[in-house]
Amino acid sequence: MSLGLLFPGQGAQHAQMLPWLEDTPAAAAALASLSQRIGADWRARAADPHWLHANTIAQPLLTGVSLAAWQAIAAQVPTPVAMAGYSVGEVAAFSAAGVFDLDTALDLATRRAAAMNAAAQGQGGGLMSVQGPAVDAIAAAEPDLSLAIRISVEHVIVGGPTSALHRAAERWTAAGLRCKPLPIAVASHTPWMAEAAEAFAQHLATLTLKPPRIALISNLTGMPSRQLQTLTSALSGQIAATVRWDECLDSLAERGVRCVLEVGPGAALAAMWRDRHPEVPARSTDEFRSAAGVVDWVMQQLA
Repeated sequence: MSLGLLFPGQGAQHAQMLPWLEDTPAAAAALASLSQRIGADWRARAADPHWLHANTIAQPLLTGVSLAAWQAIAAQVPTPVAMAGYSVGEVAAFSAAGVFDLDTALDLATRRAAAMNAAAQGQGGGLMSVQGPAVDAIAAAEPDLSLAIRISVEHVIVGGPTSALHRAAERWTAAGLRCKPLPIAVASHTPWMAEAAEAFAQHLATLTLKPPRIALISNLTGMPSRQLQTLTSALSGQIAATVRWDECLDSLAERGVRCVLEVGPGAALAAMWRDRHPEVPARSTDEFRSAAGVVDWVMQQLA
């Protein structure tokens, strides 16, 4: 039996995410730590999109909710064969794999967001989803932008200055590509975040970390590893470099997984998986009404 996990990144959070967590005792510790970080009223405040998508809220919120969802089911499902986190989702994946604990994960997510905000001062940057034939090559050739996330040859995320994103969107839309600005106010995973990557790496170097109990698939390399030094270097490096998400999904598929579970809010990663590897079923914890429902589905797939 082989289970693969995916942890979502920014944009997945929404006001109605995973309402069953509050009724799940195993998730209580994670939710309590999250409330201490961003306020006990976070569910009510999530109705405000400006608050919900602010970098310093979104990153710890996603990390805390994802880890709460994992704690809710971890004792009832088989140990995953491998896991990958999308962007800030790597912080949750590292914690789920045992590299650091929940409180450290929340602290790292908060520090990561602050470092990225500091690096973005005065830049006016952002991200944009672009879809269409051969869009990966088109985006890679754009001189004023950088390829932030590669999802497939027909779907990428580009990052850079807001003005350059607007100019490219006009040209690409006219050419038949589908362009959608993302609610992220920094040029994540591009060279504009080099200072943030360095600051994050310096902080990671001060921590006592443990080798992962489960193989982690790196955004930076697209490859699985259990080597702590390699993984921690990649965790900071991906802040300013292209996320090879297509390769991450392929690496997970190569581990022979029987099913894939997206752990956290939203279901975008499960949809990406089904598009790329339709032969292996995938669902998100956010599609279920209870932890028991999630566990039942996983065990049915692995039976």
